[in-house]
Amino acid sequence: MGRHGTIAGRKEKQDAKRGQIFTKYARQITVAAKSGGDPDYNITLKHAIEKAKSINMPNDNITRAIKKGTGELEGETYEAHNYEGYGPGGVAIIVDTLTDNKNRTSSQMKHYFDRHNGNLGVPGCVNYMFERKGYFLIEKTENISEESLMEAALEAGMEDMTTNDDSYEIYTTTEDYENVKTALEEAGFEFIESDVELIPTITTATSSEGELKTLTKLIDALDENDDVQKVYHNCADDLYEAE
Repeated sequence: MGRHGTIAGRKEKQDAKRGQIFTKYARQITVAAKSGGDPDYNITLKHAIEKAKSINMPNDNITRAIKKGTGELEGETYEAHNYEGYGPGGVAIIVDTLTDNKNRTSSQMKHYFDRHNGNLGVPGCVNYMFERKGYFLIEKTENISEESLMEAALEAGMEDMTTNDDSYEIYTTTEDYENVKTALEEAGFEFIESDVELIPTITTATSSEGELKTLTKLIDALDENDDVQKVYHNCADDLYEAE
């Protein structure tokens, strides 16, 4: 996660990959459900279900994914692994995966980085450039008062807020994420995205349009892999404008 681009660009990209996103969220639900199939007692499962519902995943898909996790239905066993490296222009990239075959996924990750002028590194090589934070993306509309949003978030423990042309971005500590989420929901605010993310503390700009386009192709290739759950990067440029 580096620059997010416009709300319209994000929605267009999400709509185009809805089927793939269903697959990714189903895996999250299945893994989370291994610790218990009741979201009232499993906060990780609750968050995974909320994310799935935010993109209108059918309830049958959600129920099936939960049952695979609890063992009521037969399913694959997924393990979490992450990969770190550099893309074109020295942009730092971290890839979170859930896979049933680590060797296959590791081979694919190396292929993607090599093919797009990147370099898959060793664990920890870029992690120091990121910090885990609670993150909320809210679309800017005429119905939202920036002052009211800031006040509600501050009272709940917001750490920082950025105002963009078409959105508001709110950051919290991981400890305050749930409090802020609940407070904003109760105040009637809706999220385009809300999660605990890796936020870059150091950003890198690409040096040319060609470099930015190659970086975008790399991140798109990673995103399109079913094993990949999340791609974080520290590019200071807008990837959506490179397409």
